[in-house]
Amino acid sequence: MTMQIVGMLDSPFVRRVAVSASMMGLAFEHRSISILRQMDQFRSISPLLKVPVLVCDDGEVLNDSNLILDYLETLVGLDKRLLPSHPTSRRRAAQLIGIALIACEKTVQHLYETQLRPADKQYEPWLARVRAQLEDAWALLEPAAAAASPWLLGATLTQADVTLAVAWRFNQYAQPGLSDAARYPALAALSAKAETLPEFIAYPVDKQ
Repeated sequence: MTMQIVGMLDSPFVRRVAVSASMMGLAFEHRSISILRQMDQFRSISPLLKVPVLVCDDGEVLNDSNLILDYLETLVGLDKRLLPSHPTSRRRAAQLIGIALIACEKTVQHLYETQLRPADKQYEPWLARVRAQLEDAWALLEPAAAAASPWLLGATLTQADVTLAVAWRFNQYAQPGLSDAARYPALAALSAKAETLPEFIAYPVDKQ
């Protein structure tokens, strides 16, 4: 069977896996199944109800975008991998990926608190903390994006670029106005540049 990536592209974790797998040249089917609207169908694939899910070609199931991407890296040659092989570059990529994933998580937390929780149950001190953590993440990433030449680690696009670009686009799409693009022009520019690539275009955040 063909490998499957399961989950909606409005999840940054699903989208980074789909974009990355496409960039690696891997054959896969994207199954756009919602854990909210199609819970029973999703549960039949993975009872954990967590996206993304990778259904391998032998039917085995993997969860968590980092673990899925780690596995996908083993399926391709060095020239197709998105993580650098040199220890110092790999560490820098891991550092940037970790910060970008925190930005994803904080955007998700803010979205859930403001859109899924009743207004009278929302806890403003928690929201303020989430917003502060999000802005701190962007503030750490902005200088790295400003120094990109043309990508974060130099001439070659890596998983750090994919994750940062996906994180920024998700934030701007899912929570417009939460993070001011004018404060982070380099982040916005790097994300916009990545979004012109065919792999990003093929798996847009707003695809239903």
